[in-house]
Amino acid sequence: MKAQVKWQGAAKFEGLTETGHSITMDGAQEYGGQNQGARPMELLLIGMGGCSAFDVVLILKKSRQDIVDCVVEIDSERADSEPKVFTKIHAHFKVSGRGLSEKHVDRAVQLSAEKYCSASIMLGKSAEMTHDFEIIEVD
Repeated sequence: MKAQVKWQGAAKFEGLTETGHSITMDGAQEYGGQNQGARPMELLLIGMGGCSAFDVVLILKKSRQDIVDCVVEIDSERADSEPKVFTKIHAHFKVSGRGLSEKHVDRAVQLSAEKYCSASIMLGKSAEMTHDFEIIEVD
């Protein structure tokens, strides 16, 4: 996997993926940023959430669960001093569907956290990772 990050001036950067996608990043205003993009550390959380949600949805579909939505709300804490790494990350999964099995949802979340989501497993090397879920029944 390859990527490129190109300076756009001030504290703004454009990230380019080898699959042809781009994303704008911008630093905090105290460092010259103009709030024109996500902070790089925010992207780490979003990437982890996307990786985890992808796993949960795929596992539930393979388990023939009637899933219609999956939202991951992520809360984190960072160290007070440099380097300001994540010290705690909590992922709360809101899984919506018809007749979803609590056992299947729990298993999907566990498998993502412990086996499949490389992003959360990697972040878990330096941060305390926790997760939970709720099931939302839809008509």
